[in-house]
Amino acid sequence: MNENENENANANENASGAHRPGTERPFFVYGTLRPGGRHHDRLLRGRTAAEEEAVLPDAVLHDGPGYPYAVAAPGAGPVTGTLLTAAPGAYTALLDALDLLEIPAGYERTAHATVRLRDGARVSAWVYLAAPDAELGPPIPGGDWFGRADA
Repeated sequence: MNENENENANANENASGAHRPGTERPFFVYGTLRPGGRHHDRLLRGRTAAEEEAVLPDAVLHDGPGYPYAVAAPGAGPVTGTLLTAAPGAYTALLDALDLLEIPAGYERTAHATVRLRDGARVSAWVYLAAPDAELGPPIPGGDWFGRADA
């Protein structure tokens, strides 16, 4: 396996929902957890050290029941969002809070390669993608939850 294949394999590993030591990575959020979204301040205030604009390539954003679902789709996208880095000492609490919000709402936490916009760097991040049984609405043109027509 060459370096790029290894990076892709590591970037797309699936998380069981349990935190494993050594797997700390930033979170890519694309809906109500983005700055300005209804869950941002309640769940993220004081728990992040950095919030940077980023995109999730190879994904399609779908409307959902008051929040969006991203679905992996090679060659599609990108989905617009924010890359969140946990504040020192806040990683486990942040991971737990996001899992408690997202997993019961029809998401699965998966590691994927994202692209940080300020420098174009590829960053492996936790992303909550639609679970196979999630009821997806129509795709959101442009892949930006805040840019949709009814925003």
